[in-house]
Amino acid sequence: MSFVPGAAAPVVTSARARWFLVHSAGLIVRAEGDTVTLPEASDVLALGLDPRAAEYVGQLDGEDCFALSVEDAAPPAPWSVQGLRSLYPALGDELFVVAGRGVQLAAFAATHRFCGRCATPTTRVNHEHSVKCPACGLSCYPRIAPAIIVLVRRGEHALLGRSPRFSSGMYSTLAGFVEPGESLEQTVAREVREETGIEVADVRYFGSQPWPFPHSLMVGFFADYAGGEIVVDGVEIADARWFTPDDLPGIPPRPSIARRLIDTWLGQVARR
Repeated sequence: MSFVPGAAAPVVTSARARWFLVHSAGLIVRAEGDTVTLPEASDVLALGLDPRAAEYVGQLDGEDCFALSVEDAAPPAPWSVQGLRSLYPALGDELFVVAGRGVQLAAFAATHRFCGRCATPTTRVNHEHSVKCPACGLSCYPRIAPAIIVLVRRGEHALLGRSPRFSSGMYSTLAGFVEPGESLEQTVAREVREETGIEVADVRYFGSQPWPFPHSLMVGFFADYAGGEIVVDGVEIADARWFTPDDLPGIPPRPSIARRLIDTWLGQVARR
């Protein structure tokens, strides 16, 4: 698939546009077994929605994509609300990313209808994803919250933690949001220290991933163990342990960058 992001919808849209109808609990789709169908323009109208209020997302394989925030009421059959994360197997890599972009743009439009400084209704800017206050001139853009995610290694061991929010037996890499005035590397060291008591060194960039839950950019790193004993904070992390490839617990599924970090580490250990 080929995606071209955009901000202003073309005058003439593609014959079969994709619509992401964004509900607070996920997307409105028609589920048919293991497959899901996104609404088309006729479905948007049939559901009583105003397509003029939609945000333009871009073109995926030549088809225009739109995102529209909807009310929280349950849609009529055969439509249903499915969590975006649970839709990954049916959407696949590329469409999942585009859907995530749509979710964030729709959320931005829904939460920036009024100026945060003077409460005047905002106006949309046509050439970019932003709104502007006609009274005081304040411009606002979609919020992106940078967060680090890191796999700490000690020889052939990896440090994984379990959040109280995880399902039983699930462990993952450590993560946390960047604070004002911090570099990404400083955030890695602080988050690992705060959550597990472990000190790290040689922080190395791995990759990044947009993560629309709700509006994060996950920046992945590897780091080496530099000292300390595991002492969990008991708030963000309920348990943390050193694992080898032979005794891994339940780990995150695709498409998370946490899984990519763990899979990469497993490949590195296997080649030694």
